[in-house]
Amino acid sequence: MPHLTQDLVILAAGMGSRFGGVKQVQPVGPAGELIVEYSVFDARRAGFDRAVLVIRREIEADFRAAIGRRLESKIDVHYVFQEPGPDRAKPWGTGHAVLTAQPSVRGNFAAINADDYYGPSAFATLASWWGRGSPGGIPEYALVGYRLAETLSEHGAVSRGVCATDAAGRLHSITEMTRIEHGAGGIRAGDQPLTGDEIVSMNFWGFTAEIFPQLDRLFSAFVRERGADPKSEFYLPTAVDLLNADGSARVTLLRSSDRWFGVTYRDDLASAQREMAQRIAAGVYPAALWG
Repeated sequence: MPHLTQDLVILAAGMGSRFGGVKQVQPVGPAGELIVEYSVFDARRAGFDRAVLVIRREIEADFRAAIGRRLESKIDVHYVFQEPGPDRAKPWGTGHAVLTAQPSVRGNFAAINADDYYGPSAFATLASWWGRGSPGGIPEYALVGYRLAETLSEHGAVSRGVCATDAAGRLHSITEMTRIEHGAGGIRAGDQPLTGDEIVSMNFWGFTAEIFPQLDRLFSAFVRERGADPKSEFYLPTAVDLLNADGSARVTLLRSSDRWFGVTYRDDLASAQREMAQRIAAGVYPAALWG
């Protein structure tokens, strides 16, 4: 089988607003490593050889100083800029961020959030899934999902996209659920009880270049319908769910064996650092990530 180019599209345009400024992104590794560095490390081991970083132009200097310089000597890095539209203070959302990456993407690519830890099995599982072709001429994409119980915060409620599959194991739908948290009676989304075994999306996607004209079409429709709302966002899971529902694409639901973690709340940082220390102690990563 010929070698497949594999790009890693890292969605980072929202990092400044989530953390109060790029310079305030906090390390989770013992030598000051950031979550995104572990993602790049895992991606490289799985055969990814290029990173496309989607950022806002206004944070470029700070981003390069705080994050980009850590990656540029480890993997081929390209920058693209996601800009807000007229009369908007925020970018258009994750679906538009992926669309923005089109000029720098060569073929198959994964799309991830910069501030989420996904683990090595996610990258390895996706890399091994690629290369099977698209039966019937319908584009084939993939979503790497996680057990809900492995994605919760100890410090507050979260929102998650809960995945349903068809008989063939392909993604049937994603239902956004809010206010998910541990309680005295177990895991609940508001008043709705959950088992914790539900598979949820953490925005780890595998695409071919066929996604770009599809996203372009959906984004154009989105702008016509909701572009006047300065707070509206064109979300990637919503876009893919629409393509899946109307038969424009098929989405395989892959499953990661790793535990996800991130820094949704400031108090999550200490938990993330403990999680990484445990992985280093278990030999998943070297203590000095880049040797």
